Amino acid sequence: MARTSTIVKLPWKKSRPALIAAAAEDRLLSLALCCAATVGTVLFSFVSPQIIRYTVDSVIADAPLAAPAFVTRLVDSLGGTAFLRQNLWICALFTMGAALCSGLLNGVRRYAGIEIGETIAWRLRNTLYGYIQRLPYLWHVRCHTGDIIQRCTSDVDTIRNFLQNQMSEMLRIVCVFVVALVMMFSMDVFMSLMGLILMPPIFLFSLLYFKRVAREFARADAAEGDMQACAQENYTGVRVVRAFGRESYEMERFSARTAAHANIWIGTGKMLGLFWGAGDIMSGIQLIIIVAAGILRSVQGQLSPGTFLAFYTYCSWMIWPVRQLGRILSELSRALVSAGRIRDILAEEPETDAPDALRPEIRGEIRFENVSFGYAGETGESGDAAVPVLRNISFALRPGSTLAILGATGSGKSTLVHLIARLYDLPPGSGRITIDGIDIRRIARDHLRRHIGLCLQEPFLFSKTIRENIAASAGGLPLEDIRAAAAVAQVDGSIREFEKAYETVIGERGVTLSGGQKQRVAIARMLAANPPVMIFDDSLSAVDTETDTRIRAALKGRVAGAAVILISHRISSLMQADQILVLKDGETEELGTHRELVARDGSYRRIFELQRGERNG
Repeated sequence: MARTSTIVKLPWKKSRPALIAAAAEDRLLSLALCCAATVGTVLFSFVSPQIIRYTVDSVIADAPLAAPAFVTRLVDSLGGTAFLRQNLWICALFTMGAALCSGLLNGVRRYAGIEIGETIAWRLRNTLYGYIQRLPYLWHVRCHTGDIIQRCTSDVDTIRNFLQNQMSEMLRIVCVFVVALVMMFSMDVFMSLMGLILMPPIFLFSLLYFKRVAREFARADAAEGDMQACAQENYTGVRVVRAFGRESYEMERFSARTAAHANIWIGTGKMLGLFWGAGDIMSGIQLIIIVAAGILRSVQGQLSPGTFLAFYTYCSWMIWPVRQLGRILSELSRALVSAGRIRDILAEEPETDAPDALRPEIRGEIRFENVSFGYAGETGESGDAAVPVLRNISFALRPGSTLAILGATGSGKSTLVHLIARLYDLPPGSGRITIDGIDIRRIARDHLRRHIGLCLQEPFLFSKTIRENIAASAGGLPLEDIRAAAAVAQVDGSIREFEKAYETVIGERGVTLSGGQKQRVAIARMLAANPPVMIFDDSLSAVDTETDTRIRAALKGRVAGAAVILISHRISSLMQADQILVLKDGETEELGTHRELVARDGSYRRIFELQRGERNG
């Protein structure tokens, strides 16, 4: 099945609650503290210009102190304006005190924002990771690993950065704007109107910019996902790249994706430059209007110097938040894009079991009853498609017996064993698969899979020690049990030749081991769990014939009571099985013992004679 570069939206998609809001529930105290500190920061920052206003107009000059009653009482308690005129350091001290309080509260605001952002990001990462573990196998098959990783890392970081830095900044901007308007209109209505002349155009420009830049951020995130997916594929398949001398081709492919990513950001940078340049011009014009109007009214005696200074300060403070609005909106657009990409994952339907799902004791009696199955192509839907992979497959396998499966590539061998482990579910009307007489769709998935050992042709090994890889199927195993499983898999001797034996750390995906060693370690991992159903999906393909024979001989005693399914292209590996199923184009071509199939004039006999002739030759 071909992979796509984007998350596949499966047809069973449903809406999910907003995780960010849920993650914030246990941080209400921090949120309240952040909001209170933000409001306090703004209020104390607006105190300083008022102190300077009263100092200039009523302390340095001799204008009457037109201040609120509590300010007048405070000044009188200190000795009046005459005393302050002789001790200007007191006014400076009050100004510094207001600035200090504003700074301290700003520190509290930022700390609370960091705590909120980090906590929500931590919960969001864990939720995403756990949710992805429960998504259907088909979803993982059709999605790029690099794109999934980007959504769980970069997109979560984007949301975290917004919550840490921009969320409280948005509240601060609103507070600054409201408090500035109140203070300005309380001092002079005409000057306040002059200070608002260009605010609507600046706000409208910021809003239009937000809508445009949101689309660019979405394109940039998609391009980054493609770039990470390309890198991940290259690093994972580095041996194939080196083996076929594809380094130049892979470099060009990665360079094309990085160039596309860079070009999008360069275009976005041009938009940012245009916005900030235009914002600077409009902000400068607005301040010029305030200065001109203030000077004119001051000359006419309608505005005091202190009030003019306070007006200029408040107007400059009010212009900056409006300009900042564009940057915050752009960050908001990035956060919304990231939240949408995360929501695409959370909208997928996870694997679920019915409330009455069974957890029976599993012995391993498997029965296929007219099973048909197929993949519905691009939608990612599985079921009885127009061109099914399996058609009317029927067989029975008892505990302690072995079923061997033979067939050409694409005949449905791997799909058949994936159905047993419910990696894919049979849709209604497509037959029935039972274990011990129970339809596997009624058995809880985790319970079923713990009792089925699946060893693949290309096993995945973790970047851990050999001991940890073998014990991964059943934690807490003593070294003796691990070595016993490795001995059956004919890999114990090879492991003990390593300098650190079972404590040897293997490379990513087992890259430091040979193909045969990886397969044998994977076999040992399955044997260590000792499940009642064991499936070998061509898992001895990289092992030489002599070792294959020794492994099969050792397995007879180890898996005597288990139901075994063995997939292989080697007749020598299959001929001792109790039953042999030959698949052709998803259908049962032959079913019987080795002796019965050799006696017939079919595909099995032709393959057997061909392989025997090759050995004799």
